Amino acid sequence: MNLDSAIAPAALRPSESAVAAPEIRAVLFDLDGTLVDPAGAITSCLSHALGVHGIEIPEQAVLDSFVGPPLADSLASLPGVTQALIPSIVDVYRQRYLDEGMQASRVYPGIEELLGTLNAAGVLCAVATSKPTGLAERLLSIQGIRDHFAAVQGSAEDESIPHAGKGPILGAALAEIGLDPAHGPLAETAPDARVVMVGDRIFDVDGAAEHGLDCIGVRWGYAPAGELETAGAKPIVSTAEELQQVLLTAGILSLPASQGAH
Repeated sequence: MNLDSAIAPAALRPSESAVAAPEIRAVLFDLDGTLVDPAGAITSCLSHALGVHGIEIPEQAVLDSFVGPPLADSLASLPGVTQALIPSIVDVYRQRYLDEGMQASRVYPGIEELLGTLNAAGVLCAVATSKPTGLAERLLSIQGIRDHFAAVQGSAEDESIPHAGKGPILGAALAEIGLDPAHGPLAETAPDARVVMVGDRIFDVDGAAEHGLDCIGVRWGYAPAGELETAGAKPIVSTAEELQQVLLTAGILSLPASQGAH
């Protein structure tokens, strides 16, 4: 599916009615930095865990880069963090995150309205995140948006287990909604299906590419400047309204015939 078309100047408002084109199947979303703003919760909890273990806390830009990829992989890049220390750091981090972080997070503006529009249109929505699945389920529930998703897939609950990247997570989400990539490339097994990934980091773009999917990049997340462009996200949007317009342009949403074009 080609998403290179320019964003139309006037985006459809989330409150307006829309329907899914018959060939549409799903929109897969990343979680932190795409659906939900950690609002410093992840980085502050991580700083706490590092401090408890006597590890020098890196500058904020480094901490921000930890939002998205697997936590254990990011921790391993820090001076003074050994493989033996990682499980303990993760445990302290997760407890702080459970106690304070999830409640401090916030759904990005316009996202809940967009999800409602997609649901009303019959478009399947799913979450594919590097966060452990159980934690992702809990965060979505706390933020009041879990019911919008037909599937939620994440990493292993034990974050010390080596992470194979985002591709397998997207594959699990696709399988849960009935588009199992294990049966073959989606372009061959489901040629009429239109599926797209939405994310804020290179990991989302790369994971989508493993399944032949485009990835729409969102600028409100945690990617360093230029990362999404270099990774090949297409297009890149700045608001939920622009994201909805891209989905309309791509044919994932269409206005009811009774409304016509504006």
